[in-house]
Amino acid sequence: MRVQPTIGFEVHAQLKTKSKLFCECSTAFAALPNSLTCPVCLGFPGSLPVMNEKAVEMAVQIALALNCQIASESVQARKNYFYPDLPKGYQISQYKIPLAERGVAYFWFQNTLRKVEIRRVQLEEDTAKMFHQDSETLVDFNRSGIPLVEIVTAPDFTSAEEGVAYLKELRNMMRTLGVCDGNMEEGSLRCEPNVSVEVEKEGKIIRGRKVELKNLGSFRAVESAIRYEIQRQSQILLSGGKISQETRGFNDRTGETFIMRVKEEEEDYRYFPDPDLPPLEISPELIENLHQRMPELPYQKRERFISQLGLSPYDAEVLTSDTLLSQFYEETLRYFPKAKSVANWLTGDVLGLANPRGGLDALSLSPASLAQLIQFVESGVITGKAGKEILERMATEGGMPEDWVKKLDVGKIINSEEIARIVQQALSEGASIVQSYLKGKETAFTALMGLVMKISRGKADPQKAQSILQEKLRQLKEGIL
Repeated sequence: MRVQPTIGFEVHAQLKTKSKLFCECSTAFAALPNSLTCPVCLGFPGSLPVMNEKAVEMAVQIALALNCQIASESVQARKNYFYPDLPKGYQISQYKIPLAERGVAYFWFQNTLRKVEIRRVQLEEDTAKMFHQDSETLVDFNRSGIPLVEIVTAPDFTSAEEGVAYLKELRNMMRTLGVCDGNMEEGSLRCEPNVSVEVEKEGKIIRGRKVELKNLGSFRAVESAIRYEIQRQSQILLSGGKISQETRGFNDRTGETFIMRVKEEEEDYRYFPDPDLPPLEISPELIENLHQRMPELPYQKRERFISQLGLSPYDAEVLTSDTLLSQFYEETLRYFPKAKSVANWLTGDVLGLANPRGGLDALSLSPASLAQLIQFVESGVITGKAGKEILERMATEGGMPEDWVKKLDVGKIINSEEIARIVQQALSEGASIVQSYLKGKETAFTALMGLVMKISRGKADPQKAQSILQEKLRQLKEGIL
């Protein structure tokens, strides 16, 4: 028995504009319900939309990052359907001539750079948000009219894990561009996988139909929903049943998908150009200007970290998984240019402190302070244990390592003259141990080293202390002292 999934994605990303797509209402999150509305985003008769120029620029940036062909003139269309979250009875979207088409997105999966075809990138308005509780449904129109970019891939994925790798790369890319915050828990990035399966039964190939999974709000939900849907469709086909082309939701609690409605065909939406909006013209000058401002994208940065900095694929993956983290890493390297050392601290101890607190920006830590801390540890000014203690203090209270070394009195003694005085004190206090060593008891040396470290409260540099102690004992053996 063979099961071959085919998966594509539609992703809706809310753009980080200050105002909505066709009106001046604020896009602020978590405002009082229905407080950020006007006749335009509420769909009042006679109200007229006006395109948000900043939203257009952000959409073009996304299209450029996805290597799309951008239309010099695209058309906003009315997508007609009745639903409580759409009071005017249609959504302003794009249909025949979208903003951009025929692109390629690159992403890393299993340490290999993959690519997926991007079929279209279109600009549209969001709908309101509905809250279902018991027998009631409440509607908050604050989200209605917020600018969305819809990104549609070809069905190029064959597993849930591969699809999630693409989605994570896409979110990271948009965060790098500064066009979408990607906060899935706030609904600013929503994923809709399209899943179909092909099974082989008794030498015969049986193909199912596409099923859309609606509005998934976390990567975990995407992965779980796709896996469940592959299993559900496979069982139906293998038992002789047929797959209906439908839209299904996902229940996080049960881990199962459920039918929402039979999938509409394109003609059911009765698309036609919006008469209130002229064609959207994108000038070559705007495209060139935005292209020149394009930052290094996460997949490119990861490749550079491996090829130029010599990082492992794992370290490069972690460090480029978050825009702030990769920026912090590169800034730290400017102060302390040892790529692997900085990577080890960031991916280990620093993230260990940051993740439970909600992220790197929750720490009172700067690249300059982390760089000095790593330098102190590697040069022997402080021990690794003391370094971890200072890191925790800096993460909570800020400050520089040099200040914490003094405050906590954890700096190593590296001055040779001072260590020599400590060794001489140990020889005096441990005279009997010295005599044992001079009579040939080699293990007495370990005891003397322990005494040196005790007198210095563990702060003497071990290598220097050992070297000086050996020289002093040699001189005693030879009668020099």
